[in-house]
Amino acid sequence: MLNPYFQSNEYHTPEGKKRIWADRLSLGTSFYFNLRFIKIVWKNRRLALNNQYDTKQWALSSFEILRFLEDCGAKFHIEGFEHLDAVKDEPVIFISNHMGTLETMIFPSLVAPVKPVTFVVKESLTRNPLFGPVMRARNPIAVSRTDSRQDLMKVMNEGHDFLGKGTSIIIFPQATRTIEFVPEQFNTLGVKLAQKNGVRIVPMAIKTDFWANGTLHKDLGHLNRNEPVHIKFGEPMTVTGNGKEAHQLCIDFIQKNLEIWNRHA
Repeated sequence: MLNPYFQSNEYHTPEGKKRIWADRLSLGTSFYFNLRFIKIVWKNRRLALNNQYDTKQWALSSFEILRFLEDCGAKFHIEGFEHLDAVKDEPVIFISNHMGTLETMIFPSLVAPVKPVTFVVKESLTRNPLFGPVMRARNPIAVSRTDSRQDLMKVMNEGHDFLGKGTSIIIFPQATRTIEFVPEQFNTLGVKLAQKNGVRIVPMAIKTDFWANGTLHKDLGHLNRNEPVHIKFGEPMTVTGNGKEAHQLCIDFIQKNLEIWNRHA
């Protein structure tokens, strides 16, 4: 294993792990969770503004959030690290469904210690007063989500540059975060980028409704502590032909795992 935070091909939150914050959250409020989360982000914001938020710090802060979530009762089940190790020497496109804030916060601890990586994100996130400096420090590909043609060109152009320098890219092909996975809303942007640049795809399936989207602020939602967190890397695949097969395989991978996880919930 190449990742210093995870020493096997799977990670599962240990049974009986002491949950430091869980008792406070049992009062039925997310106040403690959101307050602590904002403090963590604020610390990283200061580092970013001082040009000290490098890849190592990014991965470390991401892992700290994972541990904090476990302290709040989250039970993580992360699988497929062997597929991540298999692409350690090549840039790839990670294609994942998107439920909420959790995966955005946790993915860096899974990928960044193994290989250079960035995200495709909504441009508005880079201007957010709290999250903006942190997002900008990691040099993401920022898209408007209002002009699909312009967004496509930006991802293709900037994605080409990143991949050419050996940096992998994480893409959420859905237009917005959603608990229900709707294949018709899962676009082919990641497949097109991989095809154009001759790189492989690594599909990812996630179930992260433990941390719900907020009503007033999407990133500050409540915790569903009965919902386990599932993250799974799929086998790397090469895009052939017009890319339709690879796109469907990504959809099938996500749907299959969501069905399994929902059935055993």
